[in-house]
Formats: sequence, structure tokens, C-alpha cells
Amino acid sequence: MKIPLSYQKSEYDCGPVCLLNALSVLFERESIPPELIKSIVLYSLDAYNDRGEYAKSGTSRLAMSFISGWIGHFGKTNKFPIHSEYISGRDVFFGEGSRLNAALQSGGVIVARVMFDCWHYILITGCKKNFVYFFDPYYRRKPFKFPGIEMIWDRPMRHNRRVHIDLLNAEGDTPYAFGTPDIREAVVLYNTDTMKPAE
Repeated sequence: MKIPLSYQKSEYDCGPVCLLNALSVLFERESIPPELIKSIVLYSLDAYNDRGEYAKSGTSRLAMSFISGWIGHFGKTNKFPIHSEYISGRDVFFGEGSRLNAALQSGGVIVARVMFDCWHYILITGCKKNFVYFFDPYYRRKPFKFPGIEMIWDRPMRHNRRVHIDLLNAEGDTPYAFGTPDIREAVVLYNTDTMKPAE
């Protein structure tokens, strides 16, 4: 059974929540191994803030890279149909030749780091024409005044935002921007049983 996606329980847990939401999109609840859930939570929330407080800067890029590799290894050794790829730098963009576009066309989902007041993780589940659809785990009721961002409330198992591609591809600190190419990162996850060739 598929279930609605979850929101953060704190100001810091967007990373693990997005990874767990990715599992909910890709797999039926009954098929998800508890070890996978336990390890995602265990290996995330590793970053210290400026005061030296543990986990109060969320999940680091290093941890996301490690978790991506761990998930791929888990899938192979446990014969669970999951595949994970860590993408960074200039490969993180939407447009012609994009690995992100290809991932979505193949039935994958993307956990991406974006700017939203601070660095923040979202779960990208679709792309159509000039818009990207994603689930932002930071709960919000107030509509956005920034152009190009739309709230969606009737797709709780897939997405809650529709955002223009140009906003994500931006290099500045505008809402949902990937930022400068040298710091971009994304984790692409697939259910290999349902994966299909990209167009």
C-alpha cells in the first residue's frame, strides 16, 4: 500500500525525511525493509552548527554521499530492488541532456539540496514542460509571494509544490535554487523492478 508523504518533525531533519519519502513513492509500505529505514536515520543528521551543536545543521553533503552508496550496496547484497546514484556539481540541473530529467523519465525520484533561507532537502518526483514537481517536507500553509512557486494540496503521495525550472537552476540564493555548480548535489533513487528507459 502507498502512503502519504511525511513532513519534518524538527527544523533539521529534511534530509532523512526526504530519503524516507523517496521509499514511500517507489515502494509499497509492506515491502520496505526496516533495516533500510533504521540506517537512513542512523547515518543522517550529522552536521554541527556554528555553536558546535550536533545535528543542528541537518545532514551534510558527505553523509548524503555515504547514504547513497550504502543504499546501493544494500540493494545488491539483500536483493532488494533499489538503486541509488549520487550526482554533484554541474550535472545537477534541469534541461537538455540533464541526468535529473532522465532519472524522472525512468521512474526515479530525486533528493536534492536547494536554498530556502538555509540549505534544505526536497524530494523531486516529476517534471513537465517548464515546471518541476516536488515534495517539500517543511510544512507551510501560507502561499508564496515569490513568482513561479505554486502550492499543491491534493497530491499528498507525490508532491506539494510546482516550481518553474529557472528557479531551481538559479545560482543565487532565491527560493529553491540549486546554487552555484560547485556545491550542487542530488541523490537519485530507483525501484529497479519498475525502472524504464528514459526517452
